[in-house]
Amino acid sequence: MRESSQFPRFSKSEMTSRHASVRKLMDQNNVHTLLVYGAGRYASEIYWLTDWPGGREAYVLFQRDEEPVLLMQLYNHVPMARVLSVIRDVRWAGANTGNGAAALLQERDLSNKKIGLVGAIPHTQYQKIRDRFPQAEFVDLNGKFRMLRTVKSQEEIDRLRFASKLTDQSMQTLAEGMKPGMREDELPALIEPAYLKSGGYAGIHFMTSMPMREPHFPVPSQYQSNRRLQRGDCLITEISGAYWGYSGQIHRTYSVGEGPTPEWKKLHDVAVEAFELLAGSIKDGTSTREAEEAAEIIHRRGYSIYDDLIHGASQYPPIIQSRTTARHESGEVIFRENMVIVIQPNVITHDEKMGLQFGETLLVGKNGCESLNSFRREWIVCEG
Repeated sequence: MRESSQFPRFSKSEMTSRHASVRKLMDQNNVHTLLVYGAGRYASEIYWLTDWPGGREAYVLFQRDEEPVLLMQLYNHVPMARVLSVIRDVRWAGANTGNGAAALLQERDLSNKKIGLVGAIPHTQYQKIRDRFPQAEFVDLNGKFRMLRTVKSQEEIDRLRFASKLTDQSMQTLAEGMKPGMREDELPALIEPAYLKSGGYAGIHFMTSMPMREPHFPVPSQYQSNRRLQRGDCLITEISGAYWGYSGQIHRTYSVGEGPTPEWKKLHDVAVEAFELLAGSIKDGTSTREAEEAAEIIHRRGYSIYDDLIHGASQYPPIIQSRTTARHESGEVIFRENMVIVIQPNVITHDEKMGLQFGETLLVGKNGCESLNSFRREWIVCEG
């Protein structure tokens, strides 16, 4: 018999605490109902609320005085959702998800209520609901819901530790298996078994290979080419191993057959310096403005950055760059104990032909940061 105990689960107290925090958010914003949308496997908000990883699109309906409902696609995903979801009222949304959501709101007599919205609800579905309930008031609670989730519970931290361990293992298998003559697009086959053998899965594997003496790309690429590795190449990486909704992340640079050239060593040294400065200064109470200012050391060393400097685990807030390169629209955020963040300076030359990333996943504490990764903090040389 297929039972929930056969799968990674959060405790009853954990899920009760999450639901209580959602109801508190509803009270703070004076909304009668919260309608949460998510799509895809491990749809983050849906998973967080139900302990069911998701399938295609789904809604969760929360009300103050009613039991919540999970409304979902696809029809053949319903049996598994009934096994895993802590929300016991699990329903197929019908042939049209928007119609199903509107019908649920009608059933619950919400035509003139104040309804908070979370998730990237498709426009056609949102418009269908608005047209059906012109007297209802809809409020965007995405930002507040995401901030609610930035401080992690102990059970979430434990899962992030395990995901980070899988990520470390994948970095080691890459170090041991990368050889001249391999295609760049073969490298994921070295990485992913480390996750799969432990019940995990790949989050991302961004990688770019290039000759160290002929650099041409500033960031780890989201897609790997059929280029074959050669002695004298470097490989810049951004790797995430994941376990049931939670991802670790790490950034290291590898080379084939020889160590870094002087130009690459200088670039790497600055990335490490910036990482260590930030990791050593962020603690409970530090502001993102302070972190942005600390990252200016990269620019004083004659370089810039491309990717975000810091982001929360799984791309949650805060997401910032350096002061010089700031492009985000969010206000100042204060780092709090038990936030989990990724510090990842992507140091590049100004012509954008040369760049690398150095970073990892860290837990913010009262007096500093604790790394969740243990893979060595150095440039990795693979035998060529």
